[in-house]
Amino acid sequence: MERVFDYSKLKDPQYFRDGRLDAHSDHRYYASVLDMEAGYEDFKESLNGLWKFHYARNYKAAVCGFEKTDYCCKDWDDIHVPAHIQMEGYDVPQYANVQYPWEGHDEIEPGEIPEYFNPVASYVKYFTVPKRMEGKRLFISFQGAESGLALWLNGTFVGYSEDSFTPSEFELTDYLVEGENKLAAQVFKWTASSWCEDQDFYRFSGIYRDVYLYTIPEVHVRDLKICAIPEETLKKATFDIRLHMILAETAKGKAVIRLAKDGNAVIEEELEVKEEVSHSWTVDAPALWSAEEPNLYDLTIEIYDAEGTLQEVVPEKVGFRRFEMKDSIMTLNGKRIVFKGVNRHEFSSVSGRCVSEAELRKDLETMKQNNINAIRTCHYPDGSLIYRLCDEYGLYLIDENNLESHGTWDTAMFTKDHSAVVPNDRPEWLGMMLDRVNSMYQRDKNHPAILIWSCGNESYGGKDIYEMSQLFRKLDPNRLVHYEGVHHDRRYNDTSDMESQMYTSVEGIKEFLANDRSKPFICCEYTHAMGNSCGAMHKYTDLTDTEPLYQGGFIWDYIDQTICKKDRYGKEFQAYGGDFGERPTDYNFSANGIVYGNREASPKMQEVKFNYQNITAEVGKTDVKVINKNLFVNTDTFECRVTVARDGHVIRQTVLETHVEPLSQETYTLPIPQETLGGEYAVTVSFHLRQDNIWAEKGHEVAFGQYVYQVEKAEETCAKSVKVIRSTHNIGVQGEHFEVLFSVLSGGLVSYKFAGKEMLKSIPKPNFWRAPVDNDCGNQMPARYAQWKIASMYLSDKALGDELFKMSMLTAQEGEHSATVSFTYNLCTIPAAKCQVSYEVFGDGRVKTTLSYDPVKELGDMPEFGMMFKLDADYDHVKWYGLGPAETYADRKKGAKLGIYQNLVKDNMAEYIVPQECGNKEEVRYAEVTDRKGRGMRFEVTSQNGPMCFSALPYTPHELENAMHPFELPKVHYTVIRASKAQMGIAGDDSWGSRTHPEYLIDVSRKLEFSFWFCGI
Repeated sequence: MERVFDYSKLKDPQYFRDGRLDAHSDHRYYASVLDMEAGYEDFKESLNGLWKFHYARNYKAAVCGFEKTDYCCKDWDDIHVPAHIQMEGYDVPQYANVQYPWEGHDEIEPGEIPEYFNPVASYVKYFTVPKRMEGKRLFISFQGAESGLALWLNGTFVGYSEDSFTPSEFELTDYLVEGENKLAAQVFKWTASSWCEDQDFYRFSGIYRDVYLYTIPEVHVRDLKICAIPEETLKKATFDIRLHMILAETAKGKAVIRLAKDGNAVIEEELEVKEEVSHSWTVDAPALWSAEEPNLYDLTIEIYDAEGTLQEVVPEKVGFRRFEMKDSIMTLNGKRIVFKGVNRHEFSSVSGRCVSEAELRKDLETMKQNNINAIRTCHYPDGSLIYRLCDEYGLYLIDENNLESHGTWDTAMFTKDHSAVVPNDRPEWLGMMLDRVNSMYQRDKNHPAILIWSCGNESYGGKDIYEMSQLFRKLDPNRLVHYEGVHHDRRYNDTSDMESQMYTSVEGIKEFLANDRSKPFICCEYTHAMGNSCGAMHKYTDLTDTEPLYQGGFIWDYIDQTICKKDRYGKEFQAYGGDFGERPTDYNFSANGIVYGNREASPKMQEVKFNYQNITAEVGKTDVKVINKNLFVNTDTFECRVTVARDGHVIRQTVLETHVEPLSQETYTLPIPQETLGGEYAVTVSFHLRQDNIWAEKGHEVAFGQYVYQVEKAEETCAKSVKVIRSTHNIGVQGEHFEVLFSVLSGGLVSYKFAGKEMLKSIPKPNFWRAPVDNDCGNQMPARYAQWKIASMYLSDKALGDELFKMSMLTAQEGEHSATVSFTYNLCTIPAAKCQVSYEVFGDGRVKTTLSYDPVKELGDMPEFGMMFKLDADYDHVKWYGLGPAETYADRKKGAKLGIYQNLVKDNMAEYIVPQECGNKEEVRYAEVTDRKGRGMRFEVTSQNGPMCFSALPYTPHELENAMHPFELPKVHYTVIRASKAQMGIAGDDSWGSRTHPEYLIDVSRKLEFSFWFCGI
């Protein structure tokens, strides 16, 4: 009976495939060895390119009968395939997190779909069967279409498929005609399956992955299953293959199996071909696959027909590795594994979820360069290529099934009414869920990089998800199964082989494991990387060293989900949720990446790289303890370099030979003499690649440690005198090349001229505020600390109620080589508070500035304690001796090194999509802000005060805070300098409530005092 498309079925979760072929492995096949070596796929014909297109806002508005052969679509608009229609000018991208994208527009429940607005994309492709494919069975593969796809050929309905993220394939043979054929498809944005596709991502639709026609030879490997598992001793391995063949009625033949390593044959055998071919071999001393050493074997299967004619060549990569649970610990090749992972959305700021190979390789190179060893595909299967690349580059994968129904159980957590939760225990959803499990497994099963299957994300619990986990186990007993949601619903606790939680604090993890040690614990999401974040991440990574059952986590997330857009003046920027006028939306929550939307690393990556490094160098004055956390690699794989710097300048470099076995440690004497000259010394021990590899060049640094010590030296003193000039309204202090003016009327330092040039654009003032970071907004810091913003903006040298022109009573204390002027500022706080600023001007032009404050208990701590200066924007070069090169904060500075660095003021504006605090530099000894001629100001800490925090930005904290996009910031007129004793940490356990850890707050238990010098240069 002829199949007919019925749109009304799209609301039925039991209607998810119709005429779609069974899923199979993603192996490639070629007509000859030469074709294989050239990468030429003779059996395939790409349909990527321009298709004819019609957009309708709902099904009623779609063109009825467009699929029929007598309906000409050749004058329709063109659209590119693959692409999301929202990235091609139809509909708009919509970012939503938990809420469903139709909420507030359609009042519907599972079993219904939006009717009024539910875009329908109608595609038509006219094609002629290539001559090489004529007379053969012809198939079509859609590698990805969101979210429902109906297909016709020459007016006949071919089939229907849901599951946006795995291939949908159909046979076209019976519907072909000679000459031109009309292929028609409709893609529906929201179907029944959309209730289970409520991922935290941009909502798109359309044919967004490759489309191609393909034929098969008379004897064809339809499905290939590889199992390459070492024995427990790792000295031998079992190598199994299973071929599911498609054979012509009378076809017979043979399969020649070759397995080789580095061109040397390991196995070569001929097998008889039948519908199912299975065989097993033993491989001695297998080279094992891991992220540290991604050893791959080359499998080649040549298929011949009964006459001995080659039909096809199937190449595949094989990785031997043993992943298992032993004594409640996950082990790889017998060693306890630690996941140093990220969650990675498949995303491009240019093309949405249509990601190029170049972008994929850029991602994996960046990850490997920064010691990331694992990816969780969140929260759906990615395009097939990334799995092959992870095999090649060496990255562990949690391959996650396409399931998230967060919007159905978000409120149920509080109401305890789970009747609307899907899939839960509802039998009508089970078939769809099992089909998705099978589709992902069959496509991806041969990739050694995949260690764990995941049932999905944030969909509560229940029987259906348990059955999904059981299907994974039935299909694949050699991998483990993951699901976080059992944390909220323990009825089917065995759904997940490991305890997986999100954003649990380190103390919470310890508490859990103190009571339940039946499973290993991972954080499938942690250290939420929204904006300026990832503070105190080291607490999690340190825990992996002390708690065997805690086996790491996956940062949320890898890349900002932002989209290139132009502002009203034509300047490109990275847009986030709501910027396309879409509602509802979750705004800038779309951007939580450790790389920006342009795929360049954000400053957070510096800390990630250090926390994830596999070699720890505990450096002392004369020796270094090298702790090798690698599971399989000796430290002699890397070149160990020892560098000594005095006051930031490198004075010695040498190489240290190390030979620390995996999971071992050794202490080495440093091959450097003891330094006797006075100064500050930094000894750095670092490890570097000895040769180029696929993800980095020779010399790339993979790990480091640093030790800093002092050798006493005499302090310089000033012998020059100053001249003090007193008048009614001002006090002046003059020296050989400078002049300083203090205003009685204005209540502050109003002028600092050096070499005849005025340096200050406004009065330096105490500052207690920073532009809130996203984490601050999430934990209500702006409300909790609001008085400190007001105190910074409106402090005054006059008491409240004083006359406008009342003058301050100033006195200048004169010394032999200096003069001191002090101001007291009243802070607009309740209860009232005060602070003092004193300026001691020396004869060489240096001004020692001291800010002091007696804490008022009721006011608590403040975001920052320091001084703010404004210089002309011509002073746009920054050089500092402190931690770098990237920005650092009290709770995010372990990955930085002490050294001398320089950049431009604009470079300190991190590209966070919402302007916020950025560019801070911790442990700064001195900093210079100059113009292009090298003239400007130097800021330096006093020896008694210790290092300072320092930043030089084009904007004040208040200007940053007032902008929701970079283009909203004013034109640059100033360089704003903040020198401070401390700034509170930026936090990062999560971005919706977790506060800065107490040890990274400013201590107000005693008097605060901060001193530093500034001087013209």
